[in-house]
Amino acid sequence: MKISGFTIIKNAIINDYPIIEAITSILPVVDEMVVLVGDSSDGTRELVKSIGSDKIKIFDSVWDHSLRKGGSVLAVETDKAFKLVDPESTWAFYIQADEVVHEKYLPAIVEACKKYKDDERVEGLLFKYVHFYGAYSLVGDSRRWYSREIRIIRNDKTINAYKDAQGFRKGNVRLKVKPVEGYIYHYGWVKSPQQMKKKMKEVSKYWNEETDNWQEYMKSEDVFNFDDFDSLDKFTGSHPAVLQQRVANQHWDIPYDLTKKKFSFKDKLLYWFEKKTGIRPFEFKNYKIIR
Repeated sequence: MKISGFTIIKNAIINDYPIIEAITSILPVVDEMVVLVGDSSDGTRELVKSIGSDKIKIFDSVWDHSLRKGGSVLAVETDKAFKLVDPESTWAFYIQADEVVHEKYLPAIVEACKKYKDDERVEGLLFKYVHFYGAYSLVGDSRRWYSREIRIIRNDKTINAYKDAQGFRKGNVRLKVKPVEGYIYHYGWVKSPQQMKKKMKEVSKYWNEETDNWQEYMKSEDVFNFDDFDSLDKFTGSHPAVLQQRVANQHWDIPYDLTKKKFSFKDKLLYWFEKKTGIRPFEFKNYKIIR
């Protein structure tokens, strides 16, 4: 059995993506790591190369700036990276530039890959998610955040990234998956207010068409308002070893009140039900779990 890793990245330094941590967090379980670097203006290629692993294979790409709606360029680039994966690999492990896997989950991930490698029904492996918000000590715990998504797919080139590459499908058909006993830690919303706004303006170039509203946003104050949340909770676990330096370097504080919940009556009931039962009813699922 062979496992390939793959990811895409552009302007990692400008946007302060933890791409080094993302890649190195899965390096121990992959046989190769395909990194498709977009046409960056900040030394991203050199940054990736500095990891210094023989497993890493760097390729170059030019992003199509006409694909602005809904982040579709991210799916296009992800599909390009997937096509570069060794055809001899059984599985392809996708990691986004702001996602990191805790080392404690790696044995279970490898075990799941071995367990289902010959079960052709299984097209992907499903991970749970922790979404950090504002600070390394805070997590979003509402329905606003997706709770699970596919991050390992069978090396079947008929599989494609879906919409903005949050997950995968075959055309528009949901993949059949098995859950993995492991989490993806999502750090995309942990930055200083200044760096967060800088990143949001940068990535908006790949999400929004050049309307008057977008032009106004690009002129707005260069400080992000982290008050736009419906519910937060304290993170009580440990961060991956590769993230420890970033955690130690956090130099900003954001105002928050864990008792403050901004829900509609319906969402308040659904939130209460999920906390009591562990079940999230009516959640959008971009996959089909095999029982």
